[in-house]
Amino acid sequence: MVRIELPGAPPPPSAYAEADRRQAVEDLLAGNRFDPAGLGPGPFGLHLMVREGRLILDIRDGEDEPLRAIILVLGPFRRMIKDYHMLVESHEQAVTEGAMDARVQAIDMGRRGLHNEAAELLQTRLDGRIAVDFETARRLFTLIAALHARV
Repeated sequence: MVRIELPGAPPPPSAYAEADRRQAVEDLLAGNRFDPAGLGPGPFGLHLMVREGRLILDIRDGEDEPLRAIILVLGPFRRMIKDYHMLVESHEQAVTEGAMDARVQAIDMGRRGLHNEAAELLQTRLDGRIAVDFETARRLFTLIAALHARV
């Protein structure tokens, strides 16, 4: 991917959430595996959005012209999105309160585990439509969660 946009995304609820979103986009642009089936080699742009309870991956060419839209229902992700928001809030609160490293590390471990679970689900849901590697799927989940005001 050479461009990622989140049209209609709600404003980040905090500076931490904004930095998390920005980092996910930067990491995806720096390196990813995003191979839509039947579209040949990129470069590809991606408009990622949520409409009526569905995730839309609007795949664009290098000139930002639409190529294909992949639509996924979000039901299987809802619990993970909710848990992700709770973990982000817990992490922010722990850091703000000056919590001991052990508490922050425990929250980070939970967040990593959740990211891993969500990445595996996303890879499964995209199977046969878009090939993504594990790290790309993890970063895409961060952006999927960012598209939601607290669920």
